Amino acid sequence: SGHDEVFVSFQFRTWNKEGLLLSCKLHQYSGGFLLHLSDGRVKINLHKTGRVLSDIAAGAGLNNGQWHSVSLSVKRNRISVRVDNDVTSIQNFSVKYLFSAPVFILLSGCPSSGNISECNTSFGGFQGCMRLISIGNKAVDMISVQQNGFGNFSDLQIDLCGITDRCLPNYCEHGGECSQSWNSFHCNCANTGYKGATCHYPIYEQSCEAYKHRGNSSGFYNIDSDGSGPLGPFLVYCNMTDATWTIIQHNSTNLTRVKSANRENPYTVFFKYSASLDQLQATINLADHCEQELAYYCKKSRLLDKSDGMPLSWWIGRTNETHTYWGGSLPAVQKCACGLEGSCIDSQHYCNCDADRDEWTNDTGFLSYKDHLPVTEIVITDTDRPNSEAAYKLGPLLCRGDRTFWNSASFNTETSYLHFPTFHGELSADVSFFFKTTASSGVFLENLGIQDFIRIELQSPSEVVFSFDVGNGPSEVVVQSRNSLNDNQWHYVKAERNVKEASLQIDQLPQRSHSAPRDGHIRLQLNSQLFVG
Repeated sequence: SGHDEVFVSFQFRTWNKEGLLLSCKLHQYSGGFLLHLSDGRVKINLHKTGRVLSDIAAGAGLNNGQWHSVSLSVKRNRISVRVDNDVTSIQNFSVKYLFSAPVFILLSGCPSSGNISECNTSFGGFQGCMRLISIGNKAVDMISVQQNGFGNFSDLQIDLCGITDRCLPNYCEHGGECSQSWNSFHCNCANTGYKGATCHYPIYEQSCEAYKHRGNSSGFYNIDSDGSGPLGPFLVYCNMTDATWTIIQHNSTNLTRVKSANRENPYTVFFKYSASLDQLQATINLADHCEQELAYYCKKSRLLDKSDGMPLSWWIGRTNETHTYWGGSLPAVQKCACGLEGSCIDSQHYCNCDADRDEWTNDTGFLSYKDHLPVTEIVITDTDRPNSEAAYKLGPLLCRGDRTFWNSASFNTETSYLHFPTFHGELSADVSFFFKTTASSGVFLENLGIQDFIRIELQSPSEVVFSFDVGNGPSEVVVQSRNSLNDNQWHYVKAERNVKEASLQIDQLPQRSHSAPRDGHIRLQLNSQLFVG
């Protein structure tokens, strides 16, 4: 009794936004004060007989896992709390009643036994680490506390900080932001283009063909050509009027005239697309067919110098290789479309422009060899002679078809199967497919390890099961349908597993999930071939 000041200081680190840091109880009066974390800020509540007399806060973002310093001073006419370099206080506030009774201080949570009514449990206990604790300007010796020489303790690890950094390594994919509490981590997938517990599964379809299958009409759509792979989504135009075309624009679609270019001073233009070259390659690889129209207009401007066989103009594709065939022709043939068709204006040449006439003509056609698309650069060197001029126009990249969308196979007997290399999905993986059958049960796919395995199967006419073992025992996710799934109609299956959960969805039925253990699913280790069917 007779205290002039209550002073407590310490350092703490935590990942939790909420938690009771300190409580001070006055036995003769129904009052005291609480120091607690609220939404990552330190707050102090001064209360008496059920009324909150003061509620002040300091600091922000204190649940970032870093060490933060806190000091609390309560005097007869002043309350002050300092968090790192942020000081908050209330002056001329009478707290005389605090100092007329014994003061009992609890750091962190409330005891699990004893008279816990004297401790406020509404905030939840602090989970984290504390150090450099001082009470009344006297350092607390934690070894002495451990030996019951000063104060007492419960459920603590003394002389170490056992906090686990669950965001290192960061299991949030595709730029998802990782945050954590004491027990788990959370991925914020906002604005990533992905969803799921670890931002693994794409929000957008892989192709315009997939959007058309969903019943969408022509318009602008984001596509994610490699699905859950590392490449992000990008915007394209899907023309679905007849065949489904994916249209990818670049930065120079207008007809452009060129003069005064020669071999020493060539004219060079670079084309930038609305997607990266890796994204373009994934889109082209996925498509059945791609093409790009290239028009070269000329007046006394040749594509090839027949005297020495050297090209005077050329274009470069995504692999940075130089190409001297032009629209409508074939790779490795230094010709234009008219050269293949035998329709050039001068039969001695394989391109109309090589006739070198003092009048406008053109060599126009579609480039359709996928490995060379899209055009990324055009170089022109023969427009510096009198009356010499050229012009070019490059259309957008056009692709149609989806090589993975209707890659169907029929399994006619119980021993029919496809096998593929070992499925690699150590930390995260997803599988999706359509099926139709009249059988009442059967395995869709399976991959085995020494102990680990994954399996997706039709267990009954109305039940699909995704089962796996990643080293901590078999687990399964089950989806049941009210209607039979062996009705010889197409049904969609999507399964995903990551370090936080496993999930399974059938058609438009609600997705079912199975949470991972507290420390997460460990790595999936498989060594056999992947069997389908």
